[in-house]
Amino acid sequence: MKLTVLALDYDGTIATGEGVADEVRAALGAVRASGITVLLVTGRILSELRRVAGDLYFVDGVVAENGAIVHFPSSDHTSVLAPPVPPALLDELGRRDIPFRSGQCLVDTDADHSRQVVEAIRALELPLVQAFNRGRVMILPQGVSKATGLQVALDILRLSARNTLAIGDAENDHELLRLAEVGAAVEWGSRALQAAADVVVPGAGPGAVAPFLAEVARTRVLPQTRRARRRLHLGYGEDGSDFSLAVRGRNVLVAGDARSGKSWVAGLLCEQLILHGYSVCVLDPEGDYRSLEALRGVSVLGGEDRPPPPHHVLRELRFPDRSLVVDLSQLSLEEKVTYVRTVLPALNETRRRTGLPHRILIDEAHYFLHDPDVAGLLDFEHNGYTVVTYRASRLPPEVLAHAEVMIVTCESTPGEVDALARACAHCSEIDLATWRGRLGHLPLGEAVALPVTEEAGGLIRHFNLGRRLTPHVRHRAKYMDVPVADRFAFEFAATNRRPSRRVRTMRAFVEELELAATVEMEPYLRRGDFSRWVGEVFGDYPLARDLHRLESRVGGLADGEIAEAMAAAVRARYDLVPDEHGRATGSREP
Repeated sequence: MKLTVLALDYDGTIATGEGVADEVRAALGAVRASGITVLLVTGRILSELRRVAGDLYFVDGVVAENGAIVHFPSSDHTSVLAPPVPPALLDELGRRDIPFRSGQCLVDTDADHSRQVVEAIRALELPLVQAFNRGRVMILPQGVSKATGLQVALDILRLSARNTLAIGDAENDHELLRLAEVGAAVEWGSRALQAAADVVVPGAGPGAVAPFLAEVARTRVLPQTRRARRRLHLGYGEDGSDFSLAVRGRNVLVAGDARSGKSWVAGLLCEQLILHGYSVCVLDPEGDYRSLEALRGVSVLGGEDRPPPPHHVLRELRFPDRSLVVDLSQLSLEEKVTYVRTVLPALNETRRRTGLPHRILIDEAHYFLHDPDVAGLLDFEHNGYTVVTYRASRLPPEVLAHAEVMIVTCESTPGEVDALARACAHCSEIDLATWRGRLGHLPLGEAVALPVTEEAGGLIRHFNLGRRLTPHVRHRAKYMDVPVADRFAFEFAATNRRPSRRVRTMRAFVEELELAATVEMEPYLRRGDFSRWVGEVFGDYPLARDLHRLESRVGGLADGEIAEAMAAAVRARYDLVPDEHGRATGSREP
């Protein structure tokens, strides 16, 4: 993931009693020259920092007094984020002969006086807390930390903590490292901080930060971590244990039959990423992700309106607290393909420059990514794609090879199972019969993680899907009325009662079932024409299986019963209810 912000503690991390070494200043200059914003995050009082550090123009911003003050040297703008030090406290500390230094919001003293300080705070009933910093203790308003101050600075600059690397050395840096996407502790600092950090900077003193910073300037990406602190909860394993994915910028493939819950899984992943503060862009061909708009910072464009042009999409995503769903449901397939193949390169380019959006989701990806030129549509160097499809076999091998996470809902098509098994051949022994059995009989609400997924432990890991915070809206009504191309229409031959007719929508198909007699349908039933049409044209294989079972009973049911049963199967699948005129209409599934 792209690095855009470097947040550094001062004392003990980049500075000694003699100030910041020349090699560290030079390394910070290289970091800034590479386009990375550098923020100093310190417990120091701002006036004191100016005295010991000298010119503060070697950084872009300063978070001082352990998060209570934000200062920008270039404009000399200062924001005070906490209440001032109560005069009564200063009087009480003086009365107790406790030596201290006072800033605007912070009081600093030797840690040996912490017990007396607590007694003073209790006696005065003040809403203050203590924060230790090696041999010093700071008295601060409640809720103030380096993390709260850094978040304000990032908000002012419209930058993201999810693109931030923080480096610290002592007790008061825990919250700072926790807020950043990657938190690094220096090897010569607190052992507890090193244990909690994602990365440890090697060396024996602040001067050793320089080569680490030089590498940061060269790569401009967040360092690889030994563990991931942020996880996306997907559900529960068969033993009741939590099943979740580490957030690591990996490419994710979500596959399975049509209507088997793929969009639920993908929406669950998007929802949790957004709640963790990541920026997400969803290319939504069917309008299945509109409910994400209930989350803060999420906008939906398109739908009844024309979808936004690429430059408008990039404008919507220029800030890290924004996510976007582009609803393409009202476009024809050809228009959807053209749009996606136009906007993807633009998204890739802006992500290379700014790191945003953090994740791009492409639903119904088999329509857009099946051509050999897929390398021009997906930037595998930066990853961060979620690809959703019911035809993984149509995706180029390059797409499957770069998928580091594979989540599958029910997949009943043998050829699709075989394609997924081949994609996992390098990390798992393939027994196709077992794979087909495991993937082909998953009920709605269950899924598996394939062996390529690190969290699956090299197995086909079964789990029950967790709940969503936002409702999942399946706009099934739209499937009833969207016509297929004329060459895919189902043609009913003329009978004594009725002329020939061509059916191009699922709604018209239901109406034919309700009007026809079994004797008229018998030739279609014996050939399996209805189930084949629903499966091959609409891609609804679960419904096709239901219809095929009914077709196989021709001759065993009374006249009219098969027509009634088939119409009922379609009604159940597409949530059809009678309207006020008695006609079958579509309702939305929550």
